[in-house]
Amino acid sequence: MEDKMTLGQWILTTILLCIPCVNIVLLIVWAAGNGGGYTARKTFSQAYLIVMVVIYVISFIIGMITGAAGAAIGAANAAMMFF
Repeated sequence: MEDKMTLGQWILTTILLCIPCVNIVLLIVWAAGNGGGYTARKTFSQAYLIVMVVIYVISFIIGMITGAAGAAIGAANAAMMFF
């Protein structure tokens, strides 16, 4: 199989990655396997998964910080009601 992906193959790859749940499965399969025979797809899938994990971790950390801040503000407001 030729190692270069055509424009149509990239468009199909992008469309498949827009489908929820299917995108994660395909990314894992392409990243762990041979990328459907294309090294470009394998490398792209590995990079995409790394970016997804980093974004999820950053989002989780921001959510924890804002949640803790919101809880602290709520607790402070609740304590103020008694005075």
